[in-house]
Amino acid sequence: MDIILIKDAHIVNEGTIQKGDILIENGVIVEIAESISAKSSDVNVFDAEGKHIIPGIIDDQVHFREPGLTHKATIGTESKAAIAGGITSFIEMPNTNPQSTTVELIEQKFEIASKTSYANYSFMFGGTNDNLEEILRVDQKSVAGLKLFLGSSTGNMLVDDEEVLREIFSSTDMVISVHCEDEETIRKNTAIYKERYGEDIPMQFHPIIRSEEACYISSSRAIELAKETGARLHVFHLSTGKETALFDNIKPLADKQITSEVCIHHLWFSDEDYEEKGSFIKWNPAVKKPSDREALLKALLDDRIDVIATDHAPHTLEEKNNVYTKAPSGGPLVQHALPAMLEFYHQGKISLEKIVEKMCHNPAILFDVEKRGYIKTGYKADLVLIDLNAPWTVNKDNILYKCGWSPFEGTTFTSRVTHTFVNGKLAYKNFKVYEGLHGERLTFDR
Repeated sequence: MDIILIKDAHIVNEGTIQKGDILIENGVIVEIAESISAKSSDVNVFDAEGKHIIPGIIDDQVHFREPGLTHKATIGTESKAAIAGGITSFIEMPNTNPQSTTVELIEQKFEIASKTSYANYSFMFGGTNDNLEEILRVDQKSVAGLKLFLGSSTGNMLVDDEEVLREIFSSTDMVISVHCEDEETIRKNTAIYKERYGEDIPMQFHPIIRSEEACYISSSRAIELAKETGARLHVFHLSTGKETALFDNIKPLADKQITSEVCIHHLWFSDEDYEEKGSFIKWNPAVKKPSDREALLKALLDDRIDVIATDHAPHTLEEKNNVYTKAPSGGPLVQHALPAMLEFYHQGKISLEKIVEKMCHNPAILFDVEKRGYIKTGYKADLVLIDLNAPWTVNKDNILYKCGWSPFEGTTFTSRVTHTFVNGKLAYKNFKVYEGLHGERLTFDR
C-alpha cells in the first residue's frame, strides 16, 4: 500500500485557503484535517510548511502532436512538461496525422497515451463535414467531447457546411468545443496583405488579418446555433473583448449551456509584443490589443469566461523562423501556464482561489470529469505544491518541451511548482521528473 501524508500545507480549494494535512492511500485522498499523525513507518511524509497546495490542473485544450507530427512533440515529452507545470490531466485535440475522426483512430491515441503519458489523459473526437455517423458512435463516458474547427485547419478538419453544422449540433449530447474564426474574412484580409507584402507580411498584421471581426462573426454564429438547437457549446480561446459580451455568468456553472475559455497567451501578451517576439507569439486566434487583454481578464473575473487553458501547440524553431505565410501558428505553454497565472496573483490581478476555480474546478465541471479537479476525500490524489516565493528564470536548460523553446524564455517568475503528484505518485520535484508513468485515462460522469 502506498501511503503519503502531506503536512502543514495551505490548501487552496473551493474558494478557501486553509492550513492542514492530506492523507493519501493507493492514489486516493482518504483524509483532510487540521492535523493528521503518521500511524506507521510506512507513511511517506512531505513537509509542506510555507507552501500552498492546489488540485492538479486540468488543461482542456492541448496539441501534443502524436501521431504523425512527432518531430514537434510527443505525448510523452509534452505530458512530462505538463506535470512540471502542475498540469496533471489534459484533453488533447484531434488534428494530428491521422486525424481523430473515427472511433478506431481515437482509440489508437488512447493506446499510445496508456504507454507514454506522465499525466492523466483524454482526447477530443474531431468533427468534419462528413463524419456524423462516426460522431454518433462515440462513447460519451470515455471520450472528453467533440471538437469542431470553424476556422482554418488542416485537411478535412474545417467544418464549413452550415447544414452539417446544424445536424451535428442537433444530434449529439456531447460537449461541442469550437475554434471560432470566420474563414471568408481571413481569406479576404490575407489577400490584401499578400498583395502589399508578398509572403513576408510583417507579423504585426497577424491580428488584423485574423481580426476581431473574424472572431466575432464565427463565435456569434456558433452561439446562435447552440441556442436554436439546445446544444452544449464550449467556445475555445476567446481573444477579443467584443466576444466576451456574448456570454453570461449563470450560476451554478453546471447549468450553463454555453461556456467559454481564455488562454494564457491572450492574457499575457498583446500586439505590442510582436516586434520583440515575432512568430513566437503567432497563434490562431491572434494575440490582439492591450484593451482586449484587459477585457478578457475582466470577463474571467466576473465569470463570463469559465476556464483558463493553454492551447499548447509546439512547432520546431526551424518552422517558426519562416516568413509570415509559412510560419505555423501556435506555441508551447503547459510548463509555464501556472507560473504565469501566479505572476498575475502577485500583481494583485487575480486571487489564488479564482486561479484554482478556473484551472482545476471548472474544467472538471464542464467536462464531467470523474473525481478530479478538487481536493476532496474519495478523489484521485492529483495535487500540486507551490512555493509562492521561489524566483526562477525560464531558459534553455529548464525547458522540457521537445521543441526546446518558449515564448517566456528570459522571463523570471516569482512562484515555482515544487512537487506534482499524479494519482498519488510523486511525479515531479524541483525541476526533476520521476521516470515511471503515472497517468490514467480520464473517465466522465455522464
